[in-house]
Amino acid sequence: MSGLIGKKVGMTSVFDDVGNNIPCTVIEVTPNVVTQVKARDGKDGYDAVQLAAGDAKDKHTTRSKAGHFEAAGTGPKKKVVEFRSRFGDDISLGDELRVADVFEAGDNVNVIGTSKGKGFQGVVRRHGFRGVGSRTHGQHNRERAPGSIGASSDPSRVFKGMRMGGRMGNDRVTIRNLTVVRVLDDQNAILIKGAVPGPRGSYVTIHKKK
Repeated sequence: MSGLIGKKVGMTSVFDDVGNNIPCTVIEVTPNVVTQVKARDGKDGYDAVQLAAGDAKDKHTTRSKAGHFEAAGTGPKKKVVEFRSRFGDDISLGDELRVADVFEAGDNVNVIGTSKGKGFQGVVRRHGFRGVGSRTHGQHNRERAPGSIGASSDPSRVFKGMRMGGRMGNDRVTIRNLTVVRVLDDQNAILIKGAVPGPRGSYVTIHKKK
């Protein structure tokens, strides 16, 4: 399974050949640089290709990373991802992979990103609880309360996995079996049917399914 690193631009819609309106996510895929190639018969023991995308400033790059990028003949990069597959025997250190080199319209892909962070949320928003009820019968400010969370003297504890308030979002999310609608090589962009996780401007990885 090969893939590329991209940046989410936003959503739009396009029409197919029969006039159907298809919602799509626009992902900017600038040329990815091969910063490391691993082989099963080498010291790493497995096949993988490390790609980097997005220019970074020198002051935000450690010396070890700067040396790693310099060995590949490129400048500092923001995002580095390892793809556990070989793109082909002709891939070597320092090569640039464009979006049209890997994807074409009709491909099935998995997109991995980080969902939007919502901060600390209560049970109503986090789990869809309805709350305790109205303000009648002596209740006060209980509309969004979780209610009872455990039993009495037996078992005298709260079971693991109890749905309660807590941090919501900012999780690694994989959306599977999406379809590539169009590949805009001249604009370094790709249109994928449906929504992908993350806010606008966040990095995602697009994995091509075999």
